[in-house]
Amino acid sequence: MGKLIPFGKNPAAEDRDALLAALAAVREEIARLDLEEPEDMDSEAHTLWGDRHEELEDQADDILDLLDTLPSP
Repeated sequence: MGKLIPFGKNPAAEDRDALLAALAAVREEIARLDLEEPEDMDSEAHTLWGDRHEELEDQADDILDLLDTLPSP
């Protein structure tokens, strides 16, 4: 038997809310990371910082892609 959806609940809306919360958290982490950018662009620390920054940007893009797949609210 299928999963019952409680009356009044909209799974897409709940998914959207969860994705928006995740997106906000990733964007906050990017903002925090921006404040910690190493000054020496040739250093290993800057390379690691850049890799982490890119990972977070990719996560944000993935979340935005998932939001695009949900029906409009």
